[in-house]
Amino acid sequence: MYRFLERRLVEHLRAFLLRAYGLEAANIVVEQPPKIEFGEYALPLAFELARKLRKAPRKIAEEVVAGVGTIPGFEKLEVAGGGYINVRVNRAEVASALIADEAPAAEVPPGKVLVEHSSINPNKAAHIGHLRNAILGDTFVRMLRFAGREVDVQNYIDNTGAQVADVVVGFLNIEKKSRAEIELLAAAPRFDYVCWDLYARVSQWYEEDKTNLQSRSATLHAIEEGNNETAAIADLISVAVLKRHLETMERLDIEYDFLPRESEILHLHFWDAAFAKLKESGVLTFENEGKNKGCWVMRRAGTAKSETTAGMEDTANGNVPDSIAEEDQKVIVRSNRTVGYVGKDIAYHMWKFGLLGRDFGYRKFYRYPNAHECWISTIHGETEHPHFGDVAEIYNVIDARQSEAQNTVIEALRGLGHDEAADRYTHFSYEMVALTPRCAAELGYQLSEEDKSRSWIEVSGRKGFGVKADDLLDALIAAARTEVDARHPELSNAERADISTQIAIGALRYFMLKFTKPSVIAFDFKDALSFEGDTGPYAQYAAVRASNIFRKGGFDPDRFVRESDGGASAAPHDGAAGGDGASRVSTIDFAKFLGGESADDIWELWLTAAKTSYIVGQCIATTEPAYLAKHAFQLAQLFNTFYHRYPILIETDEDRKKFLLTTAALVRRELIRVLAIMGIDVPPVM
Repeated sequence: MYRFLERRLVEHLRAFLLRAYGLEAANIVVEQPPKIEFGEYALPLAFELARKLRKAPRKIAEEVVAGVGTIPGFEKLEVAGGGYINVRVNRAEVASALIADEAPAAEVPPGKVLVEHSSINPNKAAHIGHLRNAILGDTFVRMLRFAGREVDVQNYIDNTGAQVADVVVGFLNIEKKSRAEIELLAAAPRFDYVCWDLYARVSQWYEEDKTNLQSRSATLHAIEEGNNETAAIADLISVAVLKRHLETMERLDIEYDFLPRESEILHLHFWDAAFAKLKESGVLTFENEGKNKGCWVMRRAGTAKSETTAGMEDTANGNVPDSIAEEDQKVIVRSNRTVGYVGKDIAYHMWKFGLLGRDFGYRKFYRYPNAHECWISTIHGETEHPHFGDVAEIYNVIDARQSEAQNTVIEALRGLGHDEAADRYTHFSYEMVALTPRCAAELGYQLSEEDKSRSWIEVSGRKGFGVKADDLLDALIAAARTEVDARHPELSNAERADISTQIAIGALRYFMLKFTKPSVIAFDFKDALSFEGDTGPYAQYAAVRASNIFRKGGFDPDRFVRESDGGASAAPHDGAAGGDGASRVSTIDFAKFLGGESADDIWELWLTAAKTSYIVGQCIATTEPAYLAKHAFQLAQLFNTFYHRYPILIETDEDRKKFLLTTAALVRRELIRVLAIMGIDVPPVM
């Protein structure tokens, strides 16, 4: 509603400027006043027009206020200070529309959006850093769908890379396992944990004797080539680990539509098709000498020869020094003919945009409890399958350390002449997740005195130091269960288990979302699970509190909100006390109870509840879900203040009581809605 009214305000202002001054205003800045008593919107428009119109800002503001005319949904515009325009909405009209959940549908851009997230190497268990990626990506998908976009969710599976090769090396060279023995291990629960430990051992094995790295090179080459025993073992391992990853993410209610695998990009000749186009267009060149001799390379993203070499020519021979030239290149195909990660990624993104002229085979891979099917790429797939790829926009949720690789893919698209695709390619980057020293100690890690004094402890899967995602979830659920058991011993064991899980998942998802993406997160159990402050449980508790009001009063909050101002009754459940079953909150009542400065505190709560779509739009435009977490926290804070200030069920004025109940019902609806977009459920009790 807030967003819709803002657009309506801008449309009327734009029409006035054209009518009064002959000006076409592409962008009109609309701000939010610092205090609710100043109105709902503020316009610095007059200051922006002062030089162009050669008038004092206050004079322009007065002309705008006098000439813009009546705007539906707005009460008035008024001049403030030296030329600001404060705008006040008609509170009663807005409240009526809010209760009915009425807002004209926003214009939805055409085309399908592809969000790629998680993309965990299928060589070991998922860890805490992967959880930030998946939670960010899943929440962004939910926001896009809330905004009306059609979204495909993809999880790219690098099943031919060095990480998978290392685990294969571990099983064959260290464990001396046969394919049959590995298959038995892969069928056991938490095979991904076995691979976690083995991966760390392989890294140590390489360090002990550098010649052991030859095993990695040979294994990697065999995996990429395919159709051999080594490739079959790699496929066995990666598929088993991948299924565990999907099970882990399912615990967080995170689902995928399609799992494109790197092996098919190679074996279906995606890379060959892309390679031909890249060579033909001159994006790639072959190096005959120097450090990169025998490699196919492209200039590093964001650089041009004139920029990189300006003023650096050797005056004796007019050439750029080899060290400078080589630094300005990115190896796409190695001298041993294996394709680097970026090369396969270029081919993959050409397919995403429908620019490759090839497609995957598809087969069903994983079925979720809600019957949603997740598909995986294959050589020869099923005839009937959903259509993936050929999308309008791409968002890749990949950590900030991959920025150069992402920029290289974008520059390759530009080099191929696909500027429009490059413009619609967004690297949704974020920083890493670490642990507080307290959290690391709670998880059983031995810390030095120096470690204990640090702000955070960095994790490393290669060194075997890290937090497996499932272990973290189990620990959070156990901690939440202690609290739930103490508060609600009257509930059944199954009920307490479900509530503990909802609180734990809510705590984790909220904690991962509340920090802006460029922030390094230092995860801490105590901070995440707190029922106070900027946490998931605090927001959940506010929604539970709102529900308790209606439970105690015998009202159905959903009916109350939906039917207020609609002519039907906002009645209690049959047989319940607390209402006469015939009254409703009318527009006149809204004007009465929301009018004047004395109602500013309650109106601020209503106005905040009206901003959900507006905030989601901001999050999408900036690819920053942290704003939604802040919105949930602010709404919960304002409701808790309202809850303590206005004891609703003992209110003696029946009309005022109905209004307060309507306020509580509205906030409950919006809190549940906002938390759902964040992937967080509201428990029945806390």
